[in-house]
Amino acid sequence: MTLFMNSKEDIVNEAVDGLIACSGGRLARLDGYPHIRAVVRTDWDRSKVALVSGGGSGHEPSHAGFLGQGMLTAAICGDVFASPSVDAVLAGILAVTGPAGCLLIVKNYTGDRLNFGLAAERARAFGLNVSMVIVDDDVALPDLPQARGVAGTLLVHKVAGALAEGGADLATVTAAAEKVISRVRSIGMSLDTCMVPGVPKEDRIPPGKAELGLGIHGEAGVEQVDYIDARTAVGMVADKLSGHMPAGVPHVALLNNLGGASVLEMQVLAYELANSAIADRLKFIIGPAAMMTSLEMRGFSVSVFPADADELAALQSETPVTAWPGVSALSPVEIRELPDGLRPIKPLPSDHPATRAFLTRCCEILIACEADLNTLDARTGDGDTGTTLATAARALVHAMDDLPLADHTQLYRAIGQELSQTMGGSSGVLLAIFFAAAGDAASSGMPIREALKAGLDRMQEVGGAELGDRTMVDALHPALQHLADGDLAAAATAAREGADSTAEMLRAKAGRAAYVNPDQLRGHVDPGAEAVARLFEKLSAAGVEA
Repeated sequence: MTLFMNSKEDIVNEAVDGLIACSGGRLARLDGYPHIRAVVRTDWDRSKVALVSGGGSGHEPSHAGFLGQGMLTAAICGDVFASPSVDAVLAGILAVTGPAGCLLIVKNYTGDRLNFGLAAERARAFGLNVSMVIVDDDVALPDLPQARGVAGTLLVHKVAGALAEGGADLATVTAAAEKVISRVRSIGMSLDTCMVPGVPKEDRIPPGKAELGLGIHGEAGVEQVDYIDARTAVGMVADKLSGHMPAGVPHVALLNNLGGASVLEMQVLAYELANSAIADRLKFIIGPAAMMTSLEMRGFSVSVFPADADELAALQSETPVTAWPGVSALSPVEIRELPDGLRPIKPLPSDHPATRAFLTRCCEILIACEADLNTLDARTGDGDTGTTLATAARALVHAMDDLPLADHTQLYRAIGQELSQTMGGSSGVLLAIFFAAAGDAASSGMPIREALKAGLDRMQEVGGAELGDRTMVDALHPALQHLADGDLAAAATAAREGADSTAEMLRAKAGRAAYVNPDQLRGHVDPGAEAVARLFEKLSAAGVEA
């Protein structure tokens, strides 16, 4: 995968300077670049206990992104996934440590332990009061003699940082950090491995699989599992954490994006976590947010921590650090009534077996076309036409028992009302207008086929699409013309011809394709028109009467 970088040799240096340049003067770096990458706070006066952390780069915003009042004082940045040198760590310690001393917060990796540990010894030789804690929160590999330090490190930063900011001495801050470390537990899951600049991506996780418990440097996890959905993924993570969570004790959860998951996905994972088997023990949540990432790894991690009252207060204490998302109570989803006038007046349900079978068949056709229409739409749009239509079709099937199936005049209106609520995008509102207008026309005594044409006229009036504008109208208009004659086979043929003609229309005048470069449209049928054509073709092939 191509990265936005100039060279793999300079990516960390330039990233650090980019962070500092955007800090509003709150951060600076020590001289000695590029061998010493120590980022420090500019507001620091050495009067309080300093907190120093760091490690290999590639976990941004950790660690330099958490510099600020109430959190870290200095962050030492190594190369990608490589511990910083002893001299770099020592430079950071010397730059920020005063009479109150310094606490080093180190993730449990050999390079970090050795380099930070030796730097601490050398700093003590300078007469400085330095202590060090090792974070080992990963529970993925229970038989590992040295558990890895992962996202739970952030909880240590925040609790220790709040105490240091409040003026606590080094012994107190160190003891608090060790107490957090002894009880915080984490595990991650990903659909893909991480991406190291300049190194071919490892394709260790095959399609359809996820890896449970992989490390933040891409180290193999405890097992590869079948990926089914977000619910199952969170369930497996919760199962691994459950045994480390005392029953009846409220916990804080930290939901971390490993870098490659979208915000939408992370919110789904938050929903599943709030409904998981450990939800009864979760009272507060931090995130979801990217906090301890792994170079675009498409995964997440969950850390759980049974914070006592003092620790919770420390986690909730204010900090200007923007990378820290804060602590929120995990609460039930609140549902409020719709405003007056928006709650639909539902028609009286009625059954009509033939109409039910016809509508069901139409919905099944659209659902079956979902993947093909998405693929077609991805060539010229955002790839969601199939899903939009299939979602509406599923909703219509679900609502079938509530529809006035025996009263076609009311049925059109009811379908329009259902689509206005369940179908998004421009297609949803336009089809809602189509069916509502068809219902109005039918209620005035117009024959059904003529009512459908009236619905199309109204849809075109509102949407502005005409024949030749490369929209569903190019298939629907000719199809309804033939349907008025009662010839479904001819309507299907006309719909297909209309849909196919859109492949040669290089200048869309309406719809999503109007925003696309004409060269990208060449040879691709409009997905809305294709949906209409397939619907008519399948109905005709099934012998449905017009």
